[in-house]
Amino acid sequence: MCYEHPRPTVGIHRFVFALFRLLGRHTVNPPNWHQNFKTREFAELYNVGLPVAAVYFNCQRESGSGGRRVR
Repeated sequence: MCYEHPRPTVGIHRFVFALFRLLGRHTVNPPNWHQNFKTREFAELYNVGLPVAAVYFNCQRESGSGGRRVR
């Protein structure tokens, strides 16, 4: 799946990346929804079992109108 960078609009947002081990070759489609994503339902849909690794982070939009500028 392609990586989608965080795009928070207001406030602090929580992000979780979960890694699953595939047993064989499968096509896994990205979910059409992101809010209230249920890892358990995703795992059942693709029969992948429990996650083998995960990472969690918080993200907040920088104040100002344009974000960080690189020179």
